[in-house]
Amino acid sequence: MTIRVAVVDVHPLFRRRVIGILQATEGIEVVGEGTDSADAALLVERCLPDVLIMELSKPKMTSLEVIQRLRVLCPQLKILILSANEEEKSLFDAMAQGAQGYILKMIDPDELVHGVCRVFLGEAVIPGDLASRIFRSERFHPRPFPVEEGFVEPLTAREVEVLRELGAGSANKEIAQRLNISEITVRFHVRNILDKLHMSSRVEAATYAKREGLGKE
Repeated sequence: MTIRVAVVDVHPLFRRRVIGILQATEGIEVVGEGTDSADAALLVERCLPDVLIMELSKPKMTSLEVIQRLRVLCPQLKILILSANEEEKSLFDAMAQGAQGYILKMIDPDELVHGVCRVFLGEAVIPGDLASRIFRSERFHPRPFPVEEGFVEPLTAREVEVLRELGAGSANKEIAQRLNISEITVRFHVRNILDKLHMSSRVEAATYAKREGLGKE
């Protein structure tokens, strides 16, 4: 399967470097590029990317509004935020609006590719120790996406175990080792959990687990 990616950043030199790294990676196709949040909306509509890599342009509120709008209009889209610094407030705001990941511009090329693959699979990508601060913060309550009213299918016992691990911030490999199952099976359970809870990212599921008291003791 090929991951379709669009890249939005105001700096042409940096944008071209990111595109070059991604185009040189097997299994990733860059389908469009732009300079600001307005371009991001057009790219998603015209190019239908799986993953949108975008900078939080100024004013940041415009970018955050675009993120929220894109997540409502295109729930399957994965959004990976680019930032030049580890600014906690911007991270909280972007993740609360529906972004799945947040990467720093100075990261290694391999980490960039890994981040794209992880968000495509529905995993959260957050630098440093900010993940734990997000889950502990009372400010972080992702806005639910519109879904039709109806019965929510209950989780199986195994899915509850996986959800508890998500609440602890565990990666797929760690979950697989702890539950003695394969990573493929973990991804299968995560996908079922997201579908049943009408969620679109591991961040939402992890936050839900924390809120419902499913975090590991």
